Amino acid sequence: MSGNRRRFFQDAAFVGAGFLGLAESLGGNTPGNDPQTAREIEQGRHPSPYGKHSKKQVAPLPAGPDPFLPMVAPDLADLPHEVDGGVKVFRLVAEPMKRKIAPFKTIDVWGYNGSCPGPTIQVQQGDRVRIIFENKLPESTSIHWHGLEVPIEQDGVPWISQKPIAPGEKYVYEFTVHQEGTFFYHSHGAMQEMMGMIGFFVAHPERTYKPRADHDFGVILQEWAVLPNNSVPNTSAMEYNWLTFNGVSAPAITPMIAKLGSRVRLRFINMGMDHHPIHLHGNQFVLTGTEGGRAPESTWYPMNTVLVGVAQARVVEFEAKYPGSWMVHCHLPHHMMNSMMDLLRDRAIETANTTDAKALGQMETLAESVPFEHVHHSPIAENANSVPGFPQDAFMEMGMDEAVAKPETHGLPPNWSAGMMGMMTLVRVLPDKEYERMMKRIEGRETDQKVEHPHKS
Repeated sequence: MSGNRRRFFQDAAFVGAGFLGLAESLGGNTPGNDPQTAREIEQGRHPSPYGKHSKKQVAPLPAGPDPFLPMVAPDLADLPHEVDGGVKVFRLVAEPMKRKIAPFKTIDVWGYNGSCPGPTIQVQQGDRVRIIFENKLPESTSIHWHGLEVPIEQDGVPWISQKPIAPGEKYVYEFTVHQEGTFFYHSHGAMQEMMGMIGFFVAHPERTYKPRADHDFGVILQEWAVLPNNSVPNTSAMEYNWLTFNGVSAPAITPMIAKLGSRVRLRFINMGMDHHPIHLHGNQFVLTGTEGGRAPESTWYPMNTVLVGVAQARVVEFEAKYPGSWMVHCHLPHHMMNSMMDLLRDRAIETANTTDAKALGQMETLAESVPFEHVHHSPIAENANSVPGFPQDAFMEMGMDEAVAKPETHGLPPNWSAGMMGMMTLVRVLPDKEYERMMKRIEGRETDQKVEHPHKS
């Protein structure tokens, strides 16, 4: 063999070995060949910037997903499911319905399975899900899985990814959930969205978040434009006079109950026309997630007001270190109240009363129609009507403790509901014994006591 021929084969062998080594090197750096890295990226826990641990230092992952703590959305139920060959099967029905958003206010809305917002779908990362959807609306619709990475034919956009689902028709959505986080489902018709067609879709992580939460709550933010003498929301309106958490306006919203010393997770999603700065009293929290999933811990920082923009999800967590009934509310001033134009059902009333006697008369009329025991509003000065700008918050109180009483409100101070309107609710942090007694009341193992008022009008 000539020297040239020998050198050709030697060079070819060297080059081939080089390409093979390069391929192995590239392959070794891809997430797909490293389950630990892929899993950490999927769950939002990014590798250390100081370098990658060798494989011998990585503990093997336990087989199977971790058990998860279900999210609780006050005033909303979960959507049940069946299992068919390893697939979680949900049945979702779009339909018109009525929603009582306040003790004296019921509106006509559209929702799912008799609920507005719709019932919560809870799954786990890695689940295969099938949603058998039925349309009982008078017009065509579809469902978009907001934030979820699904095949295009499952995306729910009429005429682009699917044909509109006609009245009376069914459609089957099916996909694998490879993400974790706070997502939601909604109609992909803008006006239908404003009629209330939205619901939580929570994908719990395959591996439990750290630090682990002891309580997990969810709240959907919505706005409604309901004109006087009407019950159907005006979906063309640009301004809104009724504000709700999970389809209910304060003080009818069910408080969230947490144990002293626990870690609390709050998930907020917004499908409306306004952004909402959500504020928690008495505590600092950290933003731990968005509609994209869990945020790296290196991005967390203390705050107590989080802006939940339109079509966004925001997840915050805090240590419940302080006992008390702490308010959670939108901090936009007009969102901390509701319409003052149609409180007496089919009779329009003035936006603000100007005299004590007139305010008392209107509130007494409302109290008789609901009914609830009317409590006199907070004191005003003798010369109040001579002061420019009066009245502002005077006469706005609407205490109706009896009308909204439930186990979760037991033990609140008399007339607690007077200043609760619009997007307002409570996180009640209770010491161990009080918490256990509260859980017994909620489960129906202990009855509430009658609410007492300190005085009458």
